[in-house]
Amino acid sequence: MIYHLDKHKIWFPKPYLAEEDGLLAIGGDLSAERLLLAYNNGIFPWYSDETPILWYSPHERFVLFPEEIRISTSMKQIMKNGKFHITFNKAFSEVISNCSSSSRKDGPGTWITDEMKDAYINLHKLGIAYSVEVWQNSELIGGLYGVEIDLTFCGESMFSKVSNASKLALIALCRSKKYNMIDCQLHSPHLESMGGKMINRQQYLQILHPRKGSSPNA
Repeated sequence: MIYHLDKHKIWFPKPYLAEEDGLLAIGGDLSAERLLLAYNNGIFPWYSDETPILWYSPHERFVLFPEEIRISTSMKQIMKNGKFHITFNKAFSEVISNCSSSSRKDGPGTWITDEMKDAYINLHKLGIAYSVEVWQNSELIGGLYGVEIDLTFCGESMFSKVSNASKLALIALCRSKKYNMIDCQLHSPHLESMGGKMINRQQYLQILHPRKGSSPNA
């Protein structure tokens, strides 16, 4: 059963009620209050301009544990050559704009609508969404952004204008030692090569809220 949300009540059904493909609910809005409730329960929006807001809670989640990240020899050389500069939260709007305009090798075009950009920029202003930027000669050439929930970073998207730039951003995020888990949401060979793995929803929620053992009530 797919649940229908309205804009007047902030709630979500229990995540385990999601369909086989992870689809849980349709509708609602992208207010900060609703997005925070979603991420705290392992739910995220993923849709396009042609559809209503779709909310997902996959039965399996693709994650990366920072201490398990694999850095290739070639990447270590790139990191040593000093050509790139990494910053945090210096250009959030520019990062999400680049992510929204970047083509995707693993699927159709961008899923980041103007509505989503505005919503996540608002989360950034509230100190909830964060970015990592990669610069070369003062030009932004790569980065990523996502939402922080306690000790988990819920990654939303990344981009590269120069080969390996997004990998540098992810490595910097892992090396920041701020997070116990990087939520990559969906599997990709690129992230698997860096140490990403699948865990089930119960494991995910236990790591997301270790002192509670599960998610807050939706």
